[in-house]
Amino acid sequence: MGIQRDPMFGPVAVFGLGGIFVEVLKDVTLRRCPFGVTDAEAMIRSIQGAPLLLGARGRPPVDIPALAHMLASLSEFACRAGDALQSIDLNPVFALPEGQGAFAADALVVSLAEEHNDEA
Repeated sequence: MGIQRDPMFGPVAVFGLGGIFVEVLKDVTLRRCPFGVTDAEAMIRSIQGAPLLLGARGRPPVDIPALAHMLASLSEFACRAGDALQSIDLNPVFALPEGQGAFAADALVVSLAEEHNDEA
């Protein structure tokens, strides 16, 4: 999951399974920030790979409410950061079994100030 600042729409959240699902299948969903947990859960359930998260082929479902809370919180943070924020990439995000939470193992936050410094 992540955030990208669009020049016209402002911060836009992206959610997908990551890896090959993003690179090859382009299986992601986008939504303009901010949004709440209900919209975040709808985003998560809208990707083609959602059955993998919901417990396909007898596997236990992951903690969708925890993922939705993380995604909604990220969208709210992006709006509060304002024009200073260019992008956020949480990768990988681990979704634990239902009721056990979710966490990001790594994050990259790029501010507009950092981007301008790279150009100098």
